[in-house]
Amino acid sequence: MQTLSALDSTSPSKPGMAFLAVDNVSKVYSTPTGPYTVLDGVDLTVDQGEFVCVIGHSGCGKTTLLNMVSGFNTPTTGEVTLQGQRITSPGPDRMVVFQNYALLPWKTAFENVFLAVDAVFPDKSKKDKLEIAREHLAMVGLDEAMHKKPGQLSGGMKQRVSIARALAICPQILILDEPFGALDAITKEELQEELLQIWSKNRVTVLMITHDIDEALFLADRIVMMTNGPAAKIGEIMEIPFDRPRDRAQIMEDPRYYTLRNQALDFLFSRYAHDEE
Repeated sequence: MQTLSALDSTSPSKPGMAFLAVDNVSKVYSTPTGPYTVLDGVDLTVDQGEFVCVIGHSGCGKTTLLNMVSGFNTPTTGEVTLQGQRITSPGPDRMVVFQNYALLPWKTAFENVFLAVDAVFPDKSKKDKLEIAREHLAMVGLDEAMHKKPGQLSGGMKQRVSIARALAICPQILILDEPFGALDAITKEELQEELLQIWSKNRVTVLMITHDIDEALFLADRIVMMTNGPAAKIGEIMEIPFDRPRDRAQIMEDPRYYTLRNQALDFLFSRYAHDEE
């Protein structure tokens, strides 16, 4: 696996420089009927260690935006920078966790994690790389299942492997594309709790796409709400005031929770209701 990155993962941001900056970004695709603008003039800065959720209706460019942060896509105009350096390609400093797990089915959970560690840290000893893989699978509670293949694991366990694999290479940004969307409600809440616990220890910067307002309110420092596409923009950014560590029951008893929830619902289903036509 080739790793592509021009970024120094150890260098701190310069004073006054945004850790991650999306600067006047637009994305236009050529189609048989003419140019199609997915995103138009998007501006966003994210601090190091911040947890940001992005919500919006289907077609609003959420995934396109995060693909430009990951390096899978590039802006038509504007730029995306990490610590002042332009992102032009994928790299191990930005790891993505997908909804469909993206695990190699013929490899065990341990082997899936080890492959990533082995590719990103070629100079480490095999002993160190094995230990990194073990530590991160233990971190997500898979000590006893690490030698099982994906077909022997539940959906929640597969997603734990994906998260362990992403964190094992020590990325600067963890990009989560609806990682819990395919899971049942109980497993989803369990993994949300685990994700927060892991994040509180590592404080990696997180960008997460979700359609679940309650999930975003529980996890995020800020919620970025996108207008409808085409030519989608950031319509509003909501600051989440709840202290960390967070307790789900306490948050749901806080009157501010319902104020924020209603504000997000109003944005999505009144001001920017999806046009079914």
